[in-house]
Amino acid sequence: MKKISLLLLAYIQVGIAQEFIEIPYEESANVTWAHEEKQYFSEVWKTDVVTNVSVPTLQVFQPKNPNGTSVIIAPGGGLYALSIVSEGRSVAKWLSERGITAFVLKYRLVPTEEDGVQEITEEGAKNPSRIIERVAPVMPLSIADGLSAISYVRENAEKYKLDPNKIGFMGFSAGGAVTMGVAYNYTENNRPNFLVPVYAWTSAYPVQEAPKNPPKMLVVCATDDPLGLAPGSIEIYNSWVNAGKLPELHMYAKGGHGFGMIKQGLPSDNWIQRFYDWSVAEGITSITKSE
Repeated sequence: MKKISLLLLAYIQVGIAQEFIEIPYEESANVTWAHEEKQYFSEVWKTDVVTNVSVPTLQVFQPKNPNGTSVIIAPGGGLYALSIVSEGRSVAKWLSERGITAFVLKYRLVPTEEDGVQEITEEGAKNPSRIIERVAPVMPLSIADGLSAISYVRENAEKYKLDPNKIGFMGFSAGGAVTMGVAYNYTENNRPNFLVPVYAWTSAYPVQEAPKNPPKMLVVCATDDPLGLAPGSIEIYNSWVNAGKLPELHMYAKGGHGFGMIKQGLPSDNWIQRFYDWSVAEGITSITKSE
C-alpha cells in the first residue's frame, strides 16, 4: 500500500521556514516496528538521536532567498538510530543560511527497543555480525526512502523555488550507505544531480561500479576513521574516476568517525565549507548573501 505525501507541520524557527512532510513509501511485508518513533538524548553518543523510524519524512529548511540548489541530508547512526542534529539539522541550517534549501530525511530504521543506540553498541561489542543481519532487510527500505525523497523534491521544485537539475543527496555513515544505494538504483525521475557521501558505511553497502552517467560527487572521510572506512571512500572515488568522471575527495588525516558538525579543532571541522566551495566551482550553487 502506497502512502500519500502529507504536510504534517509548518512553523518558523530562527528565520528559516520549515515543514515536516511524510513522503510516499511502500510498506514492508518483512519488517515490522513494535515501538513508535522516538527522539532522545543518547548518553552513549552524547547527542540527540531518533530511533524506530517506520514512516519516512522530510524536514524542510527553506531559506528566505533560495538560490535554486537543494540538498537532501541522510544522517548516520548504523541504521539503528539517526544522529539527527550534528549530521542533520545543524547541516541543514548551515546550508539554508547560504541560500541552499535543505531537506533532512528520516529514513526507515532497524526496529529496536527503547534505546537503539545502546543496542547497536552492545551488539558491536559482543556480536557484530548481528548488526549486519538486522540491517540487511531494512537497507533496501532506507534506500527506497532516499529515492522517494528525491522524487518529492523534484516534483515540488516550483513550490520551493528550486532548480530540478540541482538536487543533491548527502549522507553520513549509514546515511552514506543510503547515498550510495541511491547512486546505484536511481531512475530518470529520481536521479540526484550530485552526491556527497561522508564517511560512508561501505562495509554494510559495498562499493560497486559507477552507474552510467554518474552524478557529480564529493567524497569526505578521515584516514583515522576507527571503523576503517577510509579505504571504502577511496574506492568510491576511484570508481567515479574509472568511469571517466572528475570527482573530488577530501581525506583528512584526523577527524575520526561521526564528526558531522562537531567542532574538534581540526581541519575536518571545515568539511562543509569545502563542500560549499566545491559546489560553487562545479556550478551547482550560486553565491548568495548569508541569511
